[in-house]
Amino acid sequence: MILSPSLLSADFSRLAEELAALEAAGTTWLHLDVMDGAFVPNITFGPPLIKVLRPHSGLFFDVHLMVEEPARYLRDFKDAGADLLVIHAEADRHPQRTLSEIRKLGLRAGLALNPGTDLAPVRWLAPDMDLLLLMSVNPGFSGQAFIPRTYEKTRAARAMLAEAGADHALIEVDGGVCPDNAASLLEAGADVLVSGSAFFGHKPYDARLAAFMNAARGLAERPGLRAARVWRAVAPHSNP
Repeated sequence: MILSPSLLSADFSRLAEELAALEAAGTTWLHLDVMDGAFVPNITFGPPLIKVLRPHSGLFFDVHLMVEEPARYLRDFKDAGADLLVIHAEADRHPQRTLSEIRKLGLRAGLALNPGTDLAPVRWLAPDMDLLLLMSVNPGFSGQAFIPRTYEKTRAARAMLAEAGADHALIEVDGGVCPDNAASLLEAGADVLVSGSAFFGHKPYDARLAAFMNAARGLAERPGLRAARVWRAVAPHSNP
């Protein structure tokens, strides 16, 4: 599995130090929640912050765009240093086109679904995505309780990706994720887990990372996940 700690729960008064501490602890991804106050009832940050952080970190920047009409900002986030851009199916009228544009920019492309959104878009968009993000809380604020039906949705999503010939695509779960539910999510088919307060609120980071990684013990790692470990080092459209 890959753990992608959510920056929103980090200490914003010392972000460069926080990123260095994450790398020292052994993490490889960083989840960046971009919120516009329209698609979700909260405002966070945009490309300028990501651009400032990029020179200070070798982490894979997993950028989650919780914004209306995300296609307007793709180039801005690419120039800021994003590695992966995840758009919401609910916020984009033409998600297939937007996912294709993300890949044309040389980035990994992801599609996110809210808890109440059916998996139907996955059937038609699977060839255009490298990652499917399933929200296990309603987006907008950290610290919310995990929605248990996410296990069933994750299993169904994994089966749908396989049926669509896109089993290489990763499944990421975001919201209320902690060491207590990590194993069940991985068994259901998740590859990447996003954790905010359940990670940053429990130092030291290396011990907390180990607590999450222990959930993956005994589970076979899918080929798509092995390929994703070097996404920053290879071209986006190399064979997964």
